[in-house]
Amino acid sequence: MNSSTYTGYSFRNGLKDGIPIGLGYLSVSFAFGIFAVGSGLKIWQTLLISMTNLTSAGQLAGVPIIVQQLPFIEIALTQLVINLRYSLMSISLSQKADKTIKNGDRFLISFFMTDEIFAVASAKDRNIGRRYMYGLAVIPYIGWSLGTLLGAAAGNILPVAVTNALGIAIYGMFIAIIIPAAKKSLPVMGVIIVSCAMSVLFRYLPILNKISSGFVIIICAVTSSALFALLKPINKEGTQQEQEAGAERGREV
Repeated sequence: MNSSTYTGYSFRNGLKDGIPIGLGYLSVSFAFGIFAVGSGLKIWQTLLISMTNLTSAGQLAGVPIIVQQLPFIEIALTQLVINLRYSLMSISLSQKADKTIKNGDRFLISFFMTDEIFAVASAKDRNIGRRYMYGLAVIPYIGWSLGTLLGAAAGNILPVAVTNALGIAIYGMFIAIIIPAAKKSLPVMGVIIVSCAMSVLFRYLPILNKISSGFVIIICAVTSSALFALLKPINKEGTQQEQEAGAERGREV
């Protein structure tokens, strides 16, 4: 059955599936709005960033680079390293795209691609169409932009002590993302530890602390991930066996 004729993958169904994502983005982007305004950006600049980007990690890393007026090449390389995974997600999800998704749709859908949207769309047991994907992206995009606007406005109204406290929320979000993955995988934990240790060295050691924040992110991310890719490469046979075992458990349930 073609997904375009399957009512479960309609625009309305996409809207429904996107509501939880949008609500989650509302709180996270609120913290980003406070962070950006607190770093020195204006409200309209902060909102424009969120309306033209859907990447919490990329935006958080980009704000200091923008504020410090560092070279464009630095922010470009930083965003490439941080957001490269979205290209892989888009390629993976394109395998489930039906004939209603044309080349122009692929460009638009790639703009809205986030971890959560990818997870929801890829979990579907049928091919997905353009109506469902556009519906799935609407609420998260509104939630991300609206939350940013509210946070940026609150950053100019609330007392400094309150905005500083709320600004910590975005760092809490990243901790909540990496801890579960680190518990399940020792190599992931190793990457986190090494990158954190390198970040500390770049922060406090002479000469190293002269390197700008954008290049520090690039060096830490690439070095730690490359190191553990060599030390702990993925066992393709083991991975296939785990997938088959998971599928078998799913059939039993």
